[in-house]
Amino acid sequence: MRVGGLASGIDTDSLVKEMMAAQKLPMDKLTQQKTWTEWQKDSYRDVNLSLTSLRTMASDLRLQSTFNSYTATATGTSETPGKVSVETTANAVSGSYNVNVGSLASGAKMHSAHTIKTVSDSSKSAKSSDVIGVAGSITIKGSGATAEDVNVAILATDTYEQVAKKVQDATAEAEPKLRMSFDNTTSRFFISTKGMGTDQNFDLTFSDAALAKQVINQPDPNNAGSFLTTFSTENAADENFMTAAANGSVTFEGIEVTDLTSNKTTINGLTINLMEAGNATITVQADPTNTFDKIKSFVDKYNETIADIEKQLVEKRYPSFQPLSDEQKKDMTDNEIELWEEKARSGLLRNDPILKNAIQQLRRSFTDEVEGIPDGNIQLLSQIGIDTGSWSEGGKLFIKEDELKAALANQPDEVMALFTNRVGDENVGVGGRVYESLNVALKSLGEKAGSPTSLVDNSQITKRIRQMDEEISRWQDRLVRIEDRYWKQFTAMEKAISQMNSQSAWISQSLGMM
Repeated sequence: MRVGGLASGIDTDSLVKEMMAAQKLPMDKLTQQKTWTEWQKDSYRDVNLSLTSLRTMASDLRLQSTFNSYTATATGTSETPGKVSVETTANAVSGSYNVNVGSLASGAKMHSAHTIKTVSDSSKSAKSSDVIGVAGSITIKGSGATAEDVNVAILATDTYEQVAKKVQDATAEAEPKLRMSFDNTTSRFFISTKGMGTDQNFDLTFSDAALAKQVINQPDPNNAGSFLTTFSTENAADENFMTAAANGSVTFEGIEVTDLTSNKTTINGLTINLMEAGNATITVQADPTNTFDKIKSFVDKYNETIADIEKQLVEKRYPSFQPLSDEQKKDMTDNEIELWEEKARSGLLRNDPILKNAIQQLRRSFTDEVEGIPDGNIQLLSQIGIDTGSWSEGGKLFIKEDELKAALANQPDEVMALFTNRVGDENVGVGGRVYESLNVALKSLGEKAGSPTSLVDNSQITKRIRQMDEEISRWQDRLVRIEDRYWKQFTAMEKAISQMNSQSAWISQSLGMM
């Protein structure tokens, strides 16, 4: 029970608040430190995000494919025109190339020769949900060297859809892999191989003619009263419901490439897609535009990131402007709070050693000579029109666009080596060095303040914030005990004064009666 000034006339509540305000000063200071530390953590994480984005762009500069400064076009010739599409790789070479597509690779396919009728009613075309009505087995044998027979058991209660699924599932791990479906519009099975090439040809064998009728529905020409119980795509020329698989072939500059099991092949740094048999001409020419744009985009992002970091490294710190408490904010306008916190947040990363080291390492990554490049070849960024400028300019990169475009057009292989060169397993090119420098910086930032993309945070700052939370919690408990003690003391004083007042009144009354 708290008694406030009833006997003494003292404003006990205000007095206790003033006394507690003094006691709370250490905790208020700790709370301010915690808020400032949280701000600093957020600043570290903002830098982390910026460097992560920069690292993503730097990753492309490590790859030879980024410096594929060639484009290719393909056109059919006037005589027996063929059709191909073409893409360049990092090994493409400028020039004009003659291509003749001899044949396209294809898979094997077949379908039921005639409309399938239901077993229960020979006048009714079958649907996928109807039961096949015949039990037996289908054996699939591939023509490839490693092919093994696949047996599929068919139940009379299986629907046509289920039969197709059984065959497809049974060959999922076999060669050839088959796609099989039942089409309601035509009431026929359609079967095809997933792969292409002659090793995809296959035989189907049925346990009896009745099952064959319900699947392929093709009478045996040698015995009109029976149905084919075996046939092969090898002999597809004799059957209009079967097409045999075939290999593709192409002749590139007089060099014949055969036995293709795909209509895509890579020759002399060109990925060629075969689309139609005949002759075509492929023209390859240098096109540094894409590479130039990627390099320029990276430089722009790098300069933006470095400028922001440099600004934070030299930003002035105002120690007298500490984070405001909720009570302090009550007595201030929104504008006053904004101006105060602008000062309080200033200099959160001033002279930070992690960021200073990151900038120094990045600067070296750009300026140092690249190892493993032969004498006489491009070894420095400055040789292709990219310079870091003076130290007073904060390590920013400056591009002489004409020089860079000329180097990409005339010496694309040397520019590629400058960014992607490897010595052993290490990427020592500019792209590799920048990427690794950013990795080191991000690791240090993660250890210091955690990563914004990680669910687990055991960073140094987070551990410190947890310690502060524990200290603040202990202070709160201590302040409750101190406040209780103050009230007990004042309550005891009020009781004592009340007793003295009672005694005084009694004495006065007694003396007055004498």
